[in-house]
Amino acid sequence: MTEIGQEMYNWAVDLFPINRSLSGDGVRKTLQYIKNIIPELEVNEVPSGTKCFDWTVPQEWNCNDGYIIDPDGNKICDFKTNNLHLSGYSPPIDKEIELEELIEHLYYLEDQPTAIPYVTSYYKRYWGFCISYNDKKKIEKKYKKVSNSKKGFTININSSLNKKGSLTYGELVLPGISKKEILISSYICH
Repeated sequence: MTEIGQEMYNWAVDLFPINRSLSGDGVRKTLQYIKNIIPELEVNEVPSGTKCFDWTVPQEWNCNDGYIIDPDGNKICDFKTNNLHLSGYSPPIDKEIELEELIEHLYYLEDQPTAIPYVTSYYKRYWGFCISYNDKKKIEKKYKKVSNSKKGFTININSSLNKKGSLTYGELVLPGISKKEILISSYICH
């Protein structure tokens, strides 16, 4: 690997664990990381609720933790292990549920049985966990037998939604020799 290739790989290693969605502390932390590399990056905030053409900036979402504990006391899906395990913008929740309700809140891709999907909902409030289709099948197989018992699955999501939050974005202008403007737009949430 070339030196610049290794440097870029190291950036990815540093940035991957940071939970980023459309808004929130993870986006600010990521932009600050990039600003340390590119000091000219200008970071801006747009308040939640601001109309932007046909779109409205959603509430700011932050998450500290999210997990499922199975009837045996084991964590089977953990935001801290992989932040893709939690559906983005899941509201806070702490409750015990049975297998049938859990299955309704699991997101997976049957045609990509080892992949964890990226699922989010900015405007419709629901909670959910994203797992591989293979893991979903294992859960169903293992716990179908105990679904009629009083033991259930503990769901814990430690998150917040802030109507007074903001969407944070970075902007960098690179002057060139042409008077024409070229706009390159990207996102850092996923």
